[in-house]
Amino acid sequence: MGSIMDLGIRGKRALVCAASKGLGRGCALALAREGVQVTIVARGAEALAATLAEIRKVGADGTAVAADITTPAGRAAALAACPQPDILVNNAGGPPPGDFRDWSRDDWLAALDANMLTPIELIKATVDGMIERKFGRIINITSGAVKAPIDVLGLSNGARSGLTGFVAGLARKTVRHNVTINNLLPGLFDTDRIRNVVGAQAKTKNIAYEAALAERLATIPAGRIGDPAEFGAACAWLCSTQAGYITGQNWLLDGGAYPGTF
Repeated sequence: MGSIMDLGIRGKRALVCAASKGLGRGCALALAREGVQVTIVARGAEALAATLAEIRKVGADGTAVAADITTPAGRAAALAACPQPDILVNNAGGPPPGDFRDWSRDDWLAALDANMLTPIELIKATVDGMIERKFGRIINITSGAVKAPIDVLGLSNGARSGLTGFVAGLARKTVRHNVTINNLLPGLFDTDRIRNVVGAQAKTKNIAYEAALAERLATIPAGRIGDPAEFGAACAWLCSTQAGYITGQNWLLDGGAYPGTF
């Protein structure tokens, strides 16, 4: 599948986290199609190998690292494989749904580690190299819940909002060096994560999974679930040379579900 618009990133190096499945995989494949050298990180070696095979199928150079990006050791392994990325896609599985009354301090710290502090650590490790080379694109995959909180996702609402606030300040300082930092906010996409969230909502309401999914679909003006490939295409464009004037933004990809003007 060739691009009509050349995004100008052929030969650049990308580090894509949680990239064996779902939205991370969609981003990795979209970048690979643009000729980017992609290093993908995920915990599951099997799914990782399958995604690496897809990357090579589109003719791109790829490396896979089986590691947990939310740990210091995992980040060290990822950065050893791709020490100077031009593109960084931060992504990690969201914390479990539930009722805040049941969460301990450790639950909160795990959520902050995965969905706020891990991206910040990876930005810290890579942004100065991007500034020196006068090119960098950092994308954080957050959630539509940052704009419209989802009741059962308190851990995610909190941790991801913390990251969003941090990024808002930093993104204004790096852009003069052609290093942009933006957030992609997915709504309902066809991923394992969404199956878990809808399952949790079904359990809370004591209804069947199909009924819970139908309820969610009824709130999406597009009338369908998103495809990870279209999410990846949006990510690739935000990483393009053409997108250098966009920074500190929160892009919603939710089929129109968020009802606000702003």
